[in-house]
Amino acid sequence: MALPGFNVIKQYQRLVVFTFGTFTGVRGPGIRWLWPIVNSGSQTVDLREVPVVIPRQTSITRDNAPIDIDFFVYMRVLEDRPQDTILNIQNFRTAAQALAMTTLRAVVGEMDLDDVLSKREAINAQLQVKLDEVTVNWGVKVTRVEIKEVEPPRDVQDAMNRQLSAERTRRAAVTEAEGQRDAEINRAEGDRQSAILRAEGTKEAAILEAEGSRQSQILRAEGFSIGMERINEVAQQADPRTMSLQYFDTLKEMGAGASTKFIFPMEFTSMLEPFLKGGRNMGGGDDDQQDDS
Repeated sequence: MALPGFNVIKQYQRLVVFTFGTFTGVRGPGIRWLWPIVNSGSQTVDLREVPVVIPRQTSITRDNAPIDIDFFVYMRVLEDRPQDTILNIQNFRTAAQALAMTTLRAVVGEMDLDDVLSKREAINAQLQVKLDEVTVNWGVKVTRVEIKEVEPPRDVQDAMNRQLSAERTRRAAVTEAEGQRDAEINRAEGDRQSAILRAEGTKEAAILEAEGSRQSQILRAEGFSIGMERINEVAQQADPRTMSLQYFDTLKEMGAGASTKFIFPMEFTSMLEPFLKGGRNMGGGDDDQQDDS
């Protein structure tokens, strides 16, 4: 049970003291003594932020479009001026609500419908500034304004829905076209890379084939050269008579043919010289024997 004259002031409260009906000061948190008759009419003021609900209001935009808006106004009593909320205004919450309604109509009336629908932050800022210019005289600070909902007329909503649908269709078409374009670019890039790889493969194959052919020709030429060297070595070591016999065998085969004309190389006479010399040597030996006999 509270004792008469004793008042407990909380941290978020201030006590506005009146003495015989005259404002005499503000008391802070703690236990405060007031004379029951002398200080009658003293009141406590709450310093905490207070939300004030502004019911839905129909406002007319600059282009004569009706629009319904409801919002919240957040405000608090200034700590150094709590007495103004009692001395200058009877009920600042009710007064702030009425002021917010008229201020909203003034702000919306200066804007087109499209701006009202798209610029909520701008509306919030304008409302806060205009409300704060008045409430500061009540010892109240408007901390922020938040629009809860904006509802345009039904025909405007239908037009907006059609516009949104058309915009979504357009974006879908753009997205599809961009996807097809990207796919074509990717396919073209893939074909280009594939053609490059095929060309490089063909080039490398041709190079390898040419390299193989060159190596083959080199090996054949080296083999032929080695064969010729071996033949030359064997020919130099062969007996001239053996070579002549080979010529005679060849002439024998030629004589067996149907040809009536033969062409002999100049070297053929030189091949016969060993046989001719051998025949002379054999004949001279007989003569010598006859002479000796």
